Amino acid sequence: MTSDSRDQAPSPTTSPSSDFRRQGHALVDWIADYFDHVESFPVLARVKPGEIAAALPDHAPEEPEPFEAVMADFERILVPGLTHWNHPGFLAYFPITGSAPGALAEFLSAALNQQAMLWRTSPAATELESVALGWLRRLIGLPDAFEGVIYDTASVGTLHALTAAREATAADVRAKGWLARTDVPGARVYCSDQAHSSVDKAMITMGLGLDSLCKIPTDERFRMRVDLLADAIERDRRAGLLPLAVVATVGTTSTTSVDPVPDIAAVCEQEHVWLHVDAAYGGAAAMLPSHAGVLAGADRADSVIVNPHKWLFTPFDLSAFYSRRMDVIRSAFALTPDYLRTQEAGDVRNLMDTGIQLGRRFRSLKLWMILRWFGARTMRARIAEHIRLAQLVASWIDAHKDFERLAPVPLSVVCFRWNPAQGGLSDAELDAANAELMNLVNSTGEIYVSHTNLRGRLSLRVAIGHLDTAERHVRRAWDLLTLHAAALR
Repeated sequence: MTSDSRDQAPSPTTSPSSDFRRQGHALVDWIADYFDHVESFPVLARVKPGEIAAALPDHAPEEPEPFEAVMADFERILVPGLTHWNHPGFLAYFPITGSAPGALAEFLSAALNQQAMLWRTSPAATELESVALGWLRRLIGLPDAFEGVIYDTASVGTLHALTAAREATAADVRAKGWLARTDVPGARVYCSDQAHSSVDKAMITMGLGLDSLCKIPTDERFRMRVDLLADAIERDRRAGLLPLAVVATVGTTSTTSVDPVPDIAAVCEQEHVWLHVDAAYGGAAAMLPSHAGVLAGADRADSVIVNPHKWLFTPFDLSAFYSRRMDVIRSAFALTPDYLRTQEAGDVRNLMDTGIQLGRRFRSLKLWMILRWFGARTMRARIAEHIRLAQLVASWIDAHKDFERLAPVPLSVVCFRWNPAQGGLSDAELDAANAELMNLVNSTGEIYVSHTNLRGRLSLRVAIGHLDTAERHVRRAWDLLTLHAAALR
């Protein structure tokens, strides 16, 4: 390589500050306009599979491209392929609500580019995580004995909880493993038949297998049957199996049912079994005096998880994991090679010791900013309004002769189906009709609802949780449902 060619090579430095400032201002303006006019977009993307990829080159550019050109392609190609979770008509799944302070915090976090594996690599990120999680812990009523750590999702939190349960139950499992050991009996984990699929995935990942997961039937309100849980544990012990953990749910994915955690905790205490409470969705409701009881018994759990990115207006992703046995978490995961040993190790806690990740993003910055920006009073008011709106939708369903509710409404999700009075439709025909109704209302672009299966019946779901969702949005959803149902009939 000649000296001339080296002189002509592009500089590896970042853009001049003047360019960054101009581009950054333009980007903030774009985001602000997006927040202001998000309802102008169809909630559900209308592109066909493969359409986005086909519109983009199949190789990276050799030469730098101006930011304006990148943004032009973003608007022309990518925006039409977005499903707008920030739309107040997004009523599917559990809404992941964005917010202005969350967006600003993500911007700032990316600029700071902190890696908080060690206290030394980012004292601010490490200590702010403890502070912000302490604020949230007190807001939802967990005791101070519960130490917190931020993961990306509740799925990862569940994996960590079950790994800790294995660590606490089986001697030398960290060194010797579990599989093919003749000195350790077969393991068993328990959850309800309404528990999140992350429990299944954790069993697969840990090598315990799905056959080691016992799903306990639920009652008429889709809550775990504690009597059947106790029977299952007793039966498994007689069969020579080793019960590891029970996963109770506060706000199940399909119906938001709340398992009887105090009774489950009593069984776990008697049987010396780890109790993990998955309150990823429902835990936020404990901020309300009227709903503080949703976390009753969670103070007796070994670990609890709550997702601010589900119902606390935090951009995806941020999952708050709490445990009163964080020493077991560290025992399961802490591993410090020589190059990560520091002189202050005995005086600090390093986030890398609390999970499978070495690298740790500065996620706590957005939780801290959001709690300060809104304040607890505003957040309580919004959650209470979402619960009120869900009850309103339930009342409309209950009063309509052609619709029926399929589950209680303990929080802000309503499960129901269209069942035209005296229509004489079979269950299969009703399922097909409701799937068609869902597709019709979603195709309007005004709202997006999802579905689930309850006791073998297809159920539509209206999930209310967006920061800006108001009564006019749920009224419009109901109008569209009844309008298209009448046309179908």
